[in-house]
Amino acid sequence: MKPLPSCLAALVILLSALGAGAAKHVVIPATSFDSQADFDTDWAYNYPWGTDHNGAARMAKSQVALAGGTLTLTAKKVSGEKAASHGGKQIPIKYLSGAVAAKEHFNVSRGGGYDFLGEFRATTARGTWPAFWLTGVKGWPPEVDMAEWKGSGKISFNTFNTSSQVRARDVTYPSPADFHKIRCEVRDQNGKDVAVKFFMDDKLVETQYGKGFVGQPMYLIINLQMEGSSGSPGPNEGMF
Repeated sequence: MKPLPSCLAALVILLSALGAGAAKHVVIPATSFDSQADFDTDWAYNYPWGTDHNGAARMAKSQVALAGGTLTLTAKKVSGEKAASHGGKQIPIKYLSGAVAAKEHFNVSRGGGYDFLGEFRATTARGTWPAFWLTGVKGWPPEVDMAEWKGSGKISFNTFNTSSQVRARDVTYPSPADFHKIRCEVRDQNGKDVAVKFFMDDKLVETQYGKGFVGQPMYLIINLQMEGSSGSPGPNEGMF
């Protein structure tokens, strides 16, 4: 299979809510990428706050595709776009790319939690920055990067308690042209904090903890950002 240098493909997103009585129910079904109607039930285009964030790509519906139960996000080089603003800084926009966000908010209750599962084929080329992550609805943190690829040939698993209090684990990402299973189990730990277990290809990679995450609603986002933390310059040629 030919690698896709600036592409993120996601297959089978299935989330289960775990209640205090240990009963599970599906929040987003595995069929949510099967058709446009299925997608529209559970997902929306772009970030929850708009088209821009912290990198050189502006999100656009045109860069999101559904086929065969798979969501594919691609980035393409552009010019003449107005700069993005983030953290008081102006960021030149060099790409159009794709992002989707779940319509459901995810709030870990006392005694509860969620399982987040998906299969991903993600680029690891320099300047490409795909991610599968949770972030706070009412403010930041919380943030849980269930899978983040930052152009280094590795995959990152991170939990932010503050901008300086972050637990991060980077491991080698094998065979980027192939799909890999990502699972993240988020559980109430003590009525206030959460335990976050990260799995890749059914193997536990890391356990981290989110301070005060219980009761805080979070967005679920899948996106392909460019440059920023993944380095620059990003790719100029190929399928992106």
